[in-house]
Amino acid sequence: MQDILSLLSFSDGGWGSALAAGTAVTLSLALATLPVGIFLGLAIALMARSRSARARTAATLFTTVFRGLPELLTLLMVYYGGQILIQRLMAAMGYGGQLQINAFLAGVVAFGLVLGAFSSEVWVGALNTVPRGQYEAGSALGLSRFLTFRLIVFPQLMRAALPGLSNNWLTLLKDTSLISTISLVDLMRQTNLAVGATKQPVVFYFAACVIYLVLSAGSGLAFTVLERRADRGHARG
Repeated sequence: MQDILSLLSFSDGGWGSALAAGTAVTLSLALATLPVGIFLGLAIALMARSRSARARTAATLFTTVFRGLPELLTLLMVYYGGQILIQRLMAAMGYGGQLQINAFLAGVVAFGLVLGAFSSEVWVGALNTVPRGQYEAGSALGLSRFLTFRLIVFPQLMRAALPGLSNNWLTLLKDTSLISTISLVDLMRQTNLAVGATKQPVVFYFAACVIYLVLSAGSGLAFTVLERRADRGHARG
């Protein structure tokens, strides 16, 4: 038991600091991706409900592709495909140097696309709960369509969407473990390094399990607080 504690300690020879640093990268990646995916999903949901057939088709194509592809494949396509695309664009402009996409940025883009596809379904469901009369009420008050959406409709959307978005967040938090495949030193990457150096897979994989469970439990508590705040002033059925 003492040997296990020393392996997980923050002292010399322990991997506690490395695991903490990896956890910080994992959480930073998830938090950076969250607003990208959430607001992209809202935009896709609005396109799906648009009167424009082209917008609806584009929204359907987007959600079909990024909900259908494995998250790992999306990540690899963004990381490697993005580098090839940027390299060719730079070569066309006369730049002959090598350019590499930052792994963290690639993760934000890839996971943001996936989160946007899944959260769009949550937003569509939330939009269906808002009566069309809300827009008419805003117009009667002299508000533009944008102000009506921001001041009247969006707060109601958030209240309806929060439970679904909390599930999307938990999925995103777990999906970030895939970032280790492109060498970003997150929690899983640090765990694998520790396992390779100490030959103690059970100890470090169990430690990673505990850390992910703590992050998930903390996230669940945070969303519960947000949902309660959003429900203030609304009668429960």
